[in-house]
Amino acid sequence: MDFLTEFGPYVGLAVILYALRATKKVSNHWIPTVAIVLGVLYSFWESHGVTPEAFTNGLQYALLGVGTVAGIKYYIENKDNGN
Repeated sequence: MDFLTEFGPYVGLAVILYALRATKKVSNHWIPTVAIVLGVLYSFWESHGVTPEAFTNGLQYALLGVGTVAGIKYYIENKDNGN
């Protein structure tokens, strides 16, 4: 697999999570839960079945998606504060 097909799900999930956070329709408290659900469902779809490996990959997608959103959030906050 090439770089884009392996990295694409992380970026896609991060964009969806950041959009949810920006709309403020979903509490920030629920964003990790939404990330887990979306990441696991995508992984099950990608692997064409429910397997332990697919579940682990889904959790990995969720963790990296939430981490990316948090990193962007803290970067923007620090940039706005002049740090």
